[in-house]
Amino acid sequence: MNKVGFFRSIQLKFIIIFILLLLISTQLISAYFARGLETELNDNFEQSINASVEILKVNLTQAFSKDRPEDGNGPTLYQEVQDIVTVNDTEDIHNIQVVNMQSRIVASSDNTGNRNIGKKMTNEIVRNAVLYGSQEEKKQYNSERNLVYVRAVPIFDDEETQVGALYIEASLEGVYSQLENINQIFMQGSALAITVSIFLGILVARTITKPIMEMRKQAQTMAREDFSRQVNVYGKDEIGQLAESFNNLTAKLQHSRALTEEERRKLSSVLSNMSDGVIAADRNGFITLLNDAAAELLGKDPEAAQGSLLLDVLQLDENEVDISELPDNGSMIIDFSDDEAIFLIRAKFSTVSDEEDDITGFITVLSDVTEQEKVERERREFVSNVSHELRTPLTTMRSYIEALSDGAWKDQEIAPKFLDVTRNETERMIRMVNDLLQLSRMDNQNHELKKGRTNFIDFFHHVIDRFEMNVTNEIELKRDLPNGTYDVWMDKDKMFQVLDNVISNAIKYSPEGGTIRFRAMKQQGQLLVSVSDEGMGIPRDKVDKIFDRFYRADKARSRKLGGTGLGLAIAKEIVEAHHGTIRAKSKEGKGTTVLFTLPLMNTKRRGQ
Repeated sequence: MNKVGFFRSIQLKFIIIFILLLLISTQLISAYFARGLETELNDNFEQSINASVEILKVNLTQAFSKDRPEDGNGPTLYQEVQDIVTVNDTEDIHNIQVVNMQSRIVASSDNTGNRNIGKKMTNEIVRNAVLYGSQEEKKQYNSERNLVYVRAVPIFDDEETQVGALYIEASLEGVYSQLENINQIFMQGSALAITVSIFLGILVARTITKPIMEMRKQAQTMAREDFSRQVNVYGKDEIGQLAESFNNLTAKLQHSRALTEEERRKLSSVLSNMSDGVIAADRNGFITLLNDAAAELLGKDPEAAQGSLLLDVLQLDENEVDISELPDNGSMIIDFSDDEAIFLIRAKFSTVSDEEDDITGFITVLSDVTEQEKVERERREFVSNVSHELRTPLTTMRSYIEALSDGAWKDQEIAPKFLDVTRNETERMIRMVNDLLQLSRMDNQNHELKKGRTNFIDFFHHVIDRFEMNVTNEIELKRDLPNGTYDVWMDKDKMFQVLDNVISNAIKYSPEGGTIRFRAMKQQGQLLVSVSDEGMGIPRDKVDKIFDRFYRADKARSRKLGGTGLGLAIAKEIVEAHHGTIRAKSKEGKGTTVLFTLPLMNTKRRGQ
């Protein structure tokens, strides 16, 4: 978060508010005081002028009422009036004029000179005073554009007879000059108060903004998931209470964060250690979480897959599948198979809802069901094969038995043949059932191997000798076995069964004049045994399947030659029980080689 500049900070706002409040208060006080002071000064000024006017009126009344000698000795009336005007001329009253009843000036103050004596005044307030005996006063600007106070009053003698009028002009410049000086003093005081208020505002604002700034820094620290710090509490006021609440919030967030982190670790551990894949998607179907198991199943990078569409990752066509309807289906099998291998995944869908039951996301659980499907398919094939293999001899037996029941038993030539076929089919079913029982015991691990130290080369010679006594002269058994002792820890009877099945198949599928080769060699602590024929061979795509139960590369010829189709499956189980491996190599038209390995005694033996 960017740092807030001073001109955008709340501190400046506090200072401006503080200054504005002070300015408004100062201006209101100044305006009120100035108005009151102006009124007071004007009143005092007018009272002073009016007092001077009253003195002039008294003196002028006496002058106009005074008896004067007829011989003309002494000052005349107008001289005496002029003397009175001259004496009462003050600094404030700069123009005094006395007029007679004809509005002619009979006396004037020195500042106007005597040139106006005898002139008629046309001033309205003077005319009203002369004609109507009224007293008037007003403020006006003179010819020099100075504000003056003017007043005209009638003059009476002792008999209350009007003899003239008195006119005065008094300058108000002194009053307003004084008022201006006082206003300047106020302005200077206001400027000083504003300067002081700025410093005080800064101090006051800092006391308010400092805890706020600390809480802001604490909020930034909390945003980085660091809850170790706390805000300083500077008082018990509202900001102090806010700081305490902030610290309480920090403690609760730290506790909640710890609980959330603990739950997250648990969930992460569960998801990481789950064998099933888990995919979480939002309400629009975009992936928000992909655990390692799901990433491994789908061959995706967990981080790269986030943000991808769930339907795309599961390779579902969004035109055919609606993501909102997937949870209703419960689960589905998705085929990821290719030309090389079968790969099937079961996807189970569920929804995540909020308190109002609105869907906020989807959870998909993935599991690899390839082996399960293979086992199920093999089970179905096994049941089908067993049913087919048992039905064939039973059908044959039923046909011959029915024929015997219909009277064929009386025929001395046919009856023995029918009974011989029935006996052979019965023995075939017995062998098949015994083979199935043996495989079942191996599957359930109920069989016990009677192992002992055996020189496998001598044992192998012994088995080949038995087959040489019964094999026709058209097939040659060729041995390529080393001399020496190759001890193997094994069950002789079970291993004879393995060799019997392998060699019997080689003899059955070898053409006339063919050769069966027997080899054995030491290879990395193992004894590698191989039996090769020159028969028809097995197609390349079917070689690995010959060890499956009831599998026949050529079913028609296999049934003709006999056998249950379980011999190589039993051989595989026995070899693996001896901790060995068995496999086959074949080329069509060139024969087949069956190879198996057994641990030698000079290596670490397992499962003794």
